[in-house]
Amino acid sequence: MAVNLFYFLVFPGLLFSAVVGALLSWFDRKITARVQFRKGPPLLQPFYDFFKLLLVKETILPKQGSPVVFLLAPVFAVFGATTAAVLILLPLLNISSGFRGDLIVIFYLLTIPSFSYVIGSLASGNPLAAVGGSREMKLILSYESTFLLVIAGVIIKASQYFDLNSIITIQHNSRPFIESVSGVILFIVAIFCIQAKLGLVPFDMAEAETEITEGTFIEYSGAPYALIKLTKYIMLFILPAFLTALLLNGFVLKGIGILWAALKILGIVLLLTLIRNTNPRLKIKQAVSFFLVWMNLLAILAIVLAYFGY
Repeated sequence: MAVNLFYFLVFPGLLFSAVVGALLSWFDRKITARVQFRKGPPLLQPFYDFFKLLLVKETILPKQGSPVVFLLAPVFAVFGATTAAVLILLPLLNISSGFRGDLIVIFYLLTIPSFSYVIGSLASGNPLAAVGGSREMKLILSYESTFLLVIAGVIIKASQYFDLNSIITIQHNSRPFIESVSGVILFIVAIFCIQAKLGLVPFDMAEAETEITEGTFIEYSGAPYALIKLTKYIMLFILPAFLTALLLNGFVLKGIGILWAALKILGIVLLLTLIRNTNPRLKIKQAVSFFLVWMNLLAILAIVLAYFGY
């Protein structure tokens, strides 16, 4: 029991994932600033932002809606992200445990933060939050089906193994899945799915500051908003880590392998950041069509190629 609590609360769970995610958030903001010819924030700025919200800013509850559900939604988001972090990082870091990283379980856990945002926005009673929640739900229904196809493609390439530990081992014993045509296609599709799951441009229409002024999060402040920030930090780390495990051979934490593991995560976050800074926001109809038509077709093509060994 004590070991499980340590895994969940300290390493590789809440504390570790939050700290690494906050540092990746700084990296994302620093690259964004450089692209825009600005200096960017100091290294500890994400930590300042979190603790200021948690300890200084007042929590204001909306007059309309359900305060209990409104406050519980960020808690569920943190719980889902942290649990997913533990189940992804245990096999990725080669920590022996009873759980070997079932992909279907991880897939469902990774959807909890997005659904929590929708529930919280609808519980706020704000019409702009309802618009954001509606957009988020439509986006979830589009990119999650695509992401599931990516996972299906990886399972086919891994000889029908469903657990993350076996998928990483197979790549260690042969070659990374990305070193194939189907692997490259799955990587491209997965990058756009992660972009949408993180709510980054061009898929940030659920927040859209210039249109619906933060949309799903418009009523959040203080400690509840700090938990949302915390969830975003964790997701910014574990989604690239999950993609690394699925297609990029996982981590080899020995010698130069430690540096190579860090570069994999930084490379994926850099790619996400560059996409975010070089594309305009899409309309919700365009985003849904993008995933349900084009990305699904690419994912199905990758599955067919993977079936034939390409």
